[in-house]
Amino acid sequence: MALSKLPLTLISQTEVTHLIRELAGLEDNAIAATVSAKNVPSITKLLAEVAVANGLDINDKTNRQTLKAQLTELQKSAPLIHISFASEPSQLVLEKIIAWLRTNIHAQLLLQVGLEPGIAAGCVLRTPNHVFDMSLRPYLEKQKSYLQRLIQGAIGG
Repeated sequence: MALSKLPLTLISQTEVTHLIRELAGLEDNAIAATVSAKNVPSITKLLAEVAVANGLDINDKTNRQTLKAQLTELQKSAPLIHISFASEPSQLVLEKIIAWLRTNIHAQLLLQVGLEPGIAAGCVLRTPNHVFDMSLRPYLEKQKSYLQRLIQGAIGG
């Protein structure tokens, strides 16, 4: 059974791995000691969002095991797209991108974000079988002769 909904803040496989480890830690803590109201371990905001989005009570052992199994399956089977930017994108930008991709491509898609300073502006998107160069570079290369004429005209050559 797959997760029914992924919050927009869950973007990458790395975050899925962190959630799996966090759930394992919660389980270890529950086994090691009887959990009372005083020593309930705090959970990350992301884990809380995933649990709430999927209607799971993280304090319930069965729900924790179910969520861990679902996250492990997500990690193995989710479509992965690599996207490179010239500089580190903000969380808001990544959330907007992942929202569009999950709405239009696949509901459980994950991103791998990279940096490629040489692209200057835009991004390069890679799927397992295609590369989409949406940077400024290909546009400028197409306009090279026109830009050279403009520069020569500006310097009087």
